[in-house]
Parts: sequence; C-alpha cells; structure tokens
Amino acid sequence: MISGRLRKTEYVVDLGALKHNIQAQRAALPDNSRILAVVKANAYGHGLVPVAQAALAAGATGACVAILDEALELRDNGIDALTLVMGITPVEFAHIAATAGVSLTVGSLDWLQEYHQLAQLNHWTTPLKVHLGVDSGMGRIGFTTVDQFKQAVEMLKAPEFEFEGMFTHFATADSTDSTYFEKQVGRWQKFVDSLETLPPYVHMANSATGMWHQKHITANTVRMGISMYGHNPSGCEIKENLGLQPVGTFKTAIGFVKKLKAGESVSYGATYTAKEDEWLATLPVGYADGYPRALSGFKVMIDGQFCPIAGRVCMDQMMVCLPKYYPVDTPVILMGKSDQVELTPTDLAKQVGTINYEILTGINERVHRVYKN
Repeated sequence: MISGRLRKTEYVVDLGALKHNIQAQRAALPDNSRILAVVKANAYGHGLVPVAQAALAAGATGACVAILDEALELRDNGIDALTLVMGITPVEFAHIAATAGVSLTVGSLDWLQEYHQLAQLNHWTTPLKVHLGVDSGMGRIGFTTVDQFKQAVEMLKAPEFEFEGMFTHFATADSTDSTYFEKQVGRWQKFVDSLETLPPYVHMANSATGMWHQKHITANTVRMGISMYGHNPSGCEIKENLGLQPVGTFKTAIGFVKKLKAGESVSYGATYTAKEDEWLATLPVGYADGYPRALSGFKVMIDGQFCPIAGRVCMDQMMVCLPKYYPVDTPVILMGKSDQVELTPTDLAKQVGTINYEILTGINERVHRVYKN
C-alpha cells in the first residue's frame, strides 16, 4: 500500500519510549532473563523493521513474528538475530526458514515426521531451528500431552533439526482472577519437568505475565508484546506497574475549515445537525486509515482540548466541531497526548467495543510513519 507522505496525517513513533519500556521490563526480571520483542503485525502498527532494530539495540535478544514472511522481511533488512515464527508454518515452506536461520514453532508429531521425510528426500542439510509449542490451556496450538512432547524432543535429535526452544501462552494472565492462569502454569511445569536438559530458550511469559506474574515465571525468556509499545495488556482491569511510555501518536491537521450554519447537517446520513452557528473542521483521515467508523461521535484533541466528531467518519475524511476558529494546518491529535489531555488506544477501544491491540494494529500502511529518538 502507498504511504501517504504528501498529507498531514502520520503516526509518530518514539523509539526512545520503546527502549525505555524494554529497559523497564528488564529491570523487573532476574539478571539472566532475556527478552524477545514481539514485532508481528507490522510491530503492532508501529513499523516492523525500525521497531525490531530499535528493540535489539535496546537489549532484546531476538524477535517474534506471526508468519514466515515477516521473519524474511527482517532478514532482508539485515536483521540476523533470533527470529521466531509463532504461528504454524506449512511444512513445504519450512526449508526456507531453515536456510534463512529463522526459528519455527512446531506443535505436533505429524509436522516433524513430514519435515523429516522431506529433508531426507531433498537432502536438506541445514538444521531447522525449532521451538516446541505447549498448549497449557490456550487451546490454540501446541502439544497437549507430555508423552507426545517427549516424543517430539526425541525426534529433534535428528540432524535436520535443532531444538532451540519451548514455550506456552496464557489465556488469562491479564485478569484479576488468577485461577485459570495458575492452572496453566501447573500444566506448563509438567512439560518443563519432563526434560533432563532444557533447550536454550524457555519462554512462558507474555506482556501480562512479565508485568504481574513474575513470581510464576519458570523460564529464562520473556516475550514482550503490547507492553513494549507502552500500553496495558489488560486495558483497564489491572493497573500497569512498569511506568510504561506510549510509543505511538496518531496525528493529523485541519485540512479545511468553515462556518456551519444552524440547521445544516454533516456527513453521510446527515446524522449531525448544527443547533447553532459553529466552526467545523475537516480532517484528512478516515476509516481507510484505521480510524474506525464506529468512532463517529467520539472526540479528538485540538489545542489541548477535546473536540467532538461531527457526523459519521468517512473513508478518507472526518469532520469535527471547533470551540472557535482555528486555521488550516492546526495540529490534531487522534490518539496520544495534547498538553494535559490524552486519548489512549484503550480509550478508543472502549468506545468501539474492542481492545487496544486491535486499534493499534488497525492503523494501516497508508498512514506515514515518522520515527524519532
């Protein structure tokens, strides 16, 4: 997709804040802990390559992505640190990962057997780095029995494999009720205890676990996801405790301003009608940029104050009511801080009935990214 460089809508990414967040998490962990930076989905909307580079410079050991293509993009940009694909990669593409030194998640014996056969048939000699996934209760991917897990470990002794890691993922680490989380920890521990020798990377902590369940971490590596970008994985349920700094600011500027007369309506469906004469600004941003149409009637920030959205958010534009006249090019904050007021991804998410993750990852590539620090 084309990046909109020639308009005044942009996503400003503060890499200094990103580094602060990584260092804050590291300070809360034992000295021997390592951090894997989760940069899937275009680094939660912040830019895959620049964020990965900054995270590694800040002390992260490696990166986690969702699909092999993301890992290869990192390799194509000179990033050769440990890179783990956390989704299941089709077996027929796994040799590409092996050649690129990319680590793959495996969650079944069938997958390993099929790759073993292909490796023998095609004489693939470069070992494939494998992290065995453990399904301790997420119900998504991974081994569910210790017996099959141990069989997989035995299979990884074949020369076409390298047993690099094992991990699990928690379903409720961001909840005040820790009952299910502790049940998952117990299941995970059975897999850990089944091995006499552990692989180099053992990771069971996501952002929420790294923040609120440090005493439960029986691993040497933490996967840092949304907390790395400065946001609370629980939304508002549990108070954030690392002093995180938001990394991204979604901003635009007034593109057009006019006096709206009393009785005149605005946008599709004419859902907003002025009760009295007022100033109206048009902004060059819309739902095609990842600012959801469901935010119609919400607010933005101009000159340190909240301004309501007038009518429906359009595909590429939206209108807001002004408290007074402001000229074209006046800055507008859609998400971030303006003086003493703030709109967070969680604020936007609550308005549309979703989670902050979806707001961040929804800001698409047409919005130009600007990096600072």
